[in-house]
Amino acid sequence: MAETYQSLLLSQKEGVMTVTLLGPGKGNAMGPEFWDELPKAMDAINRMPEVRCLVFRGSGDHFSYGLNIPQMMPKLATMTTGTVVAHQRADLMAQIRYMQSGFQKMHESPKPVIAAVHGWCIGGGVNMIAAADIRLCSRDATFSLREARLAITPDIGGLQFLPPIIGQGFTREMAFTGADYDAAFAERIGLVNHVYDTPEQLFEAAQSLAQQIARNPATAVQGAKRVLNYSLNKSIEDGLQYVAVWNSSQLQSDDFSEAMQATMEKRQAEFNKKINRGY
Repeated sequence: MAETYQSLLLSQKEGVMTVTLLGPGKGNAMGPEFWDELPKAMDAINRMPEVRCLVFRGSGDHFSYGLNIPQMMPKLATMTTGTVVAHQRADLMAQIRYMQSGFQKMHESPKPVIAAVHGWCIGGGVNMIAAADIRLCSRDATFSLREARLAITPDIGGLQFLPPIIGQGFTREMAFTGADYDAAFAERIGLVNHVYDTPEQLFEAAQSLAQQIARNPATAVQGAKRVLNYSLNKSIEDGLQYVAVWNSSQLQSDDFSEAMQATMEKRQAEFNKKINRGY
């Protein structure tokens, strides 16, 4: 791959792009490099028709400690001191909006995103996995939406992405308390789909699930994600109308014809592994 990053390691195999958090801060803390590189990496991945599923994971012993405060505070402090209050507030808002964009691109990506969480997943880490489509974790995982303990409000997407996943009550509990929650709690509230005994089993399961998704026709999988995202804040009627329009084009696709033919011939279908970039 032509592009290389300081905070992310990208590895592609059989239609699955694995994105490993590297830090460079301790515990894969999210510093300036991460916030600058994630939006760029997502744009690049979204332009790769051969990539049909993504897996996000951490390196070392943890998913992420969240915001790298020592690295980020000098950058943010320059926007919150001095006398030009209105100008500094506009700059700070622009910085927050850019930091939000990486997670928003994960959520809006046409490609399914799996988050595989082990060890600590704090603050920005929870905001990040909330933008994924599917979350898995190992038994040693601990989750904390810790911003309240730092006198700030979660502002990188967690309060928007979490309620449809775990409901308002649990989102508010996590956001108001800033407490630490274990893997069993995360599974019980639906934050994660499955819990595995070890990180090694987690990463193997995440890759297996991603491969299973990647083997399906990309148009069908990406169509399902697009319809699900569209329907989040719409009525059932709006969602039904949208999926009817979407599927009316899919029913004319080569992949659909191949699926029907393979079914009649009792053989494994061979789908087109690439689709046009974007929607």
